[in-house]
Amino acid sequence: MVSLLFQVGSLLPSLGGSVASEALLVIGILAVLFLIFRMGKLVLGLVINSVLGIIAMFVLDAVFSVGIPINLLTVVATALFGLPAVAIMVLFRLGGVAL
Repeated sequence: MVSLLFQVGSLLPSLGGSVASEALLVIGILAVLFLIFRMGKLVLGLVINSVLGIIAMFVLDAVFSVGIPINLLTVVATALFGLPAVAIMVLFRLGGVAL
């Protein structure tokens, strides 16, 4: 690990090559990797929610004949907001609101 720090320090001569600056650089890189990992989990969760929402919309319409029209507006709303959008559309249909 120490040899890696010295190699990184030699690549960045503007930092002076001190151990403190190299350690700070490694901590910064780890922080950026952590944030990328966290955002990746967030994006994956949103994608899963959107896919489940679209599947739920098609199943509700095909099996239970809820009456949710499958058009550009409902598909985009479901793709953006996922299952909550489908739930709101079902509540609108049960309340008699036309979509």
